[in-house]
Amino acid sequence: MAIPRLRPLLLVAVLLLRAFASLPTQAAARGGLDPSPGIADRKHGSSSRSLLQDQPEITEEMVRGYMSNFELESAIQDFGRRCANISRTYSIGKSVNGSPLWAIEISDKPGQREAEPAFKFIGNVHGDEPVGREVLMQLAYWLCDNYLKDPLAALIVENTHLHILPSMNPDGFALRRRGNANNVDLNRDFPDQFFPNNDDIKHRQPETRAIMNWIKQEHFTASASLHGGALVANYPWDGSRDTRKQYYGCPDDKTFRYMASLYSQSHYNMSLSKEFEGGITNGALWYPIYGGMQDWNYIHGGCFELTLEISDVKWPKASELLVIWKQNKMSMLNLVASLVKTGVHGRIFAADTGRPIPGSLMVKGIDSKINASGSFGDYHRILAPGQSYEVVASMEGYRPKRTRVMLGREATNLDFILDPDGAVRRTKPLRNDCGCSCNDNSNTGKPFLLREAYLWLYLLALFFLLALYLLFRRRMALRLAAHRHPPPKRPVAV
Repeated sequence: MAIPRLRPLLLVAVLLLRAFASLPTQAAARGGLDPSPGIADRKHGSSSRSLLQDQPEITEEMVRGYMSNFELESAIQDFGRRCANISRTYSIGKSVNGSPLWAIEISDKPGQREAEPAFKFIGNVHGDEPVGREVLMQLAYWLCDNYLKDPLAALIVENTHLHILPSMNPDGFALRRRGNANNVDLNRDFPDQFFPNNDDIKHRQPETRAIMNWIKQEHFTASASLHGGALVANYPWDGSRDTRKQYYGCPDDKTFRYMASLYSQSHYNMSLSKEFEGGITNGALWYPIYGGMQDWNYIHGGCFELTLEISDVKWPKASELLVIWKQNKMSMLNLVASLVKTGVHGRIFAADTGRPIPGSLMVKGIDSKINASGSFGDYHRILAPGQSYEVVASMEGYRPKRTRVMLGREATNLDFILDPDGAVRRTKPLRNDCGCSCNDNSNTGKPFLLREAYLWLYLLALFFLLALYLLFRRRMALRLAAHRHPPPKRPVAV
């Protein structure tokens, strides 16, 4: 029988089909000493800002009209029921006194992992700055009511995962003071890059630990915390190495200035500030702090965070809350939408398996990197528009690839396929929507194979195997026919 001879050919065909099925598809982008909190103020008295000075006592009249912690929790649960199709509610942990830290996720696929950027808003970091918790609930309800009829709302819901934590410090709010139930300022409780603040996790506040664990669980691209007592968009660094009041920019200073300016210019009057040029400020220039949340986010989470002061008064009258919401509405929406509308987005794949890998992305001249997600290998790199950037994707065990992009006012989609170390294959350049090719750092012109080239290769191979298979079938059929009907014997001469 000749059938066993066909088994190797059929096995090759199956392997080719499996390899073809594992090919990647093009991803569409949617988008010294341990100083106490006042160390800088003691050394440089002029650096203290007004919101750290004596504040008027918070009276019952001031509190009236604000949601209590119980009412806020009820509002969050009510939102989850009313907008269940585009949201989910969950707790990231508990406060010192056991209050759940409730969060809302808004997306067309809430709770699911997608190759999309994620943004988080955090309110009420300081207990005596409750404006953020009210404004963030207004934002959630506005998105719920308008995502089917407003293009900007639809863009956010369909192309991002927005997480909202209305109150990080419910105990401080209930006590009407800045710190939490242990009287610790939560925006001084994070590990610090310049001083070994809070290195012992056992001494860190539960609210702080909850935020840090949250960032490890979710792959946030950017975020913002809402405060009161001034009107300005604050960006890293928040402190300086020598604790002096000075401009101390982070590696992504241009990008942070762009983000802060986007918020300020979209605001009703923030950009008109006489105290802060353009309505934005570098934190260390305003006044240095240590153990702040935004710097920790950027360093340890690759998350670009702003600290937004959205009200000149720390605890304004409840009658003013709607006005404050309207003044900040477009700023908040535009900041979240910028994750999709600008920057460089894409996925990183392994050339040998075709599968996504959690590589990292760096930009030449910027000493920071972001990591792609482990689920889809997707990355979302915020960059200031209107400039040319050399983007490098890398991962241990693979050769890095780099390309140059000219980033306009719209987002650029850019996928990378990394060859394993020692690979000798030559490929064609992968084209992307910016019209550039992604070559490795050897500058030899070794490129990628396009998906279409793989397709034709496998189709030709399958056609060849099919032809061989049919040929063997024909030969077998002829042999079987010969055995069943032997030719007549010649007559024997006698």
